[in-house]
Amino acid sequence: MRSGVVAQKIGMTRLFTDAGEHVPVTVLRLAQCQVVAHRTKDKNGYVALQLGSGERRTNNMIKADRGYFAKAKVEPKRKLAEFRVTEDALIPLGAEITADHFVIGQFVDVCGISIGKGFAGGMKRWNFAGLRASHGVSVSHRSIGGTGGRQDPGKTFKNKKMPGHMGVDRVTTLNLKVVKTDVERGLIMVEGAVPGAKGGWITVRDAVKKKPHKDVPKPGKFRLAEAAEAKSEAKPDAKQAPAAPAVTEGA
Repeated sequence: MRSGVVAQKIGMTRLFTDAGEHVPVTVLRLAQCQVVAHRTKDKNGYVALQLGSGERRTNNMIKADRGYFAKAKVEPKRKLAEFRVTEDALIPLGAEITADHFVIGQFVDVCGISIGKGFAGGMKRWNFAGLRASHGVSVSHRSIGGTGGRQDPGKTFKNKKMPGHMGVDRVTTLNLKVVKTDVERGLIMVEGAVPGAKGGWITVRDAVKKKPHKDVPKPGKFRLAEAAEAKSEAKPDAKQAPAAPAVTEGA
């Protein structure tokens, strides 16, 4: 079982196939998604990876949080998330996961926080039919009607679907297909809509209800921190072609 990634929702656009058909896609950006910590069976009782993504200002952080990221030798992250993995799928600390961690045609599960709608009625929140347009119904056409509180049982049961706060829920969308990836810009484009608003944080991982894609890299595609630092410090010569980005694929 491989690790997922923490991405930021950029928005929606569309891509065109060779046949001229357009495919609606959601663009997700990997904002320097790095491994921050390991969870091991001996110490924590389970095996997982903690990933962080996005930039965070250190002057707004407490000393304990600054020390936590300094121990992992990574820049402070705005969003943290854990992914359960098997022991053979652990990725080194500080490694940056790249967009080709997922392959084109692969199915993924996407999780995010839905957009808040505020206080909503029963028809909008639960798709109730509402009351009749005639036969004595006046003014209250969009009300929910009776809630079962007659002599028996004499009360309204808990968890009855009623008007109330709608949205800001953790929503998981299953089996979205990866249409395109851009390693240089760190973009992942998945077919269809993804829960959440623009700029929201999204977790993406391999689909649990689909067979694993035959071409997925194991334990994943990532760039080691040492290789990234060496690339930034090295100045390419005018007579020499620039070196390709150091991307490591686990065995």
